[in-house]
Amino acid sequence: MPNILIVEDDFDIADKLVLFLNKSGFNTEHLATGEHVVEHVKNTPPDLILLDIMLPYKDGEQCCKEIREFSEVPIIMTTAKVEEVDRLIGLKAGADDYVCKPYSVMELVLRIKAILKRCNLLITPMSGLVVENDSLEVNFKNKNIELTAIEFSLFKLLFSSPNRIYSRSQILDLAYGDMRDISDRAIDSHVKKIRKKIRTLGIDSNIIESVYGAGYRYVVPDD
Repeated sequence: MPNILIVEDDFDIADKLVLFLNKSGFNTEHLATGEHVVEHVKNTPPDLILLDIMLPYKDGEQCCKEIREFSEVPIIMTTAKVEEVDRLIGLKAGADDYVCKPYSVMELVLRIKAILKRCNLLITPMSGLVVENDSLEVNFKNKNIELTAIEFSLFKLLFSSPNRIYSRSQILDLAYGDMRDISDRAIDSHVKKIRKKIRTLGIDSNIIESVYGAGYRYVVPDD
């Protein structure tokens, strides 16, 4: 599941963020000052950073500038400042987004998911299961499996619309493109192989269900 680094000196805010983000399917780490942020990002690269701009020892703007010298990790800056010039400073430092306190934690989660989706990470709510487009991998609770291109295309189609039933003909059209030599039997074989790989992640439930006479659907696994 995606790792979020929270850099926030207000422990009440940080505790609420950790609690809510964990419940929303993210791993979290928390730093209370800017002193070791850059070092931490180099040693333990997160998938996204929530970076407060007003921090002890080193402010968020400087941290952001230094991170941008070696990483394009998504950064959302948070601050109590609301003036336009302050927002522009954060964006010029290299931030991807900017939210002002007090903010809705639910809105923040939606922003995080939108940014991660643009960065090729697809997240299924409440499952902790992540599909990574660039590497053709599926991640669940820090375990990974790699799918073939055909398997990945099929799984991603089902994964993107939980509980929706796709007929075999729809799978042929939407997941396989111009590969018209793929048969219904080949689809069944690919599903069987995907299921076998998924089980190695420690997921006991059958997340790709066969619906008799209709096709296949993805079912969100239990946490």
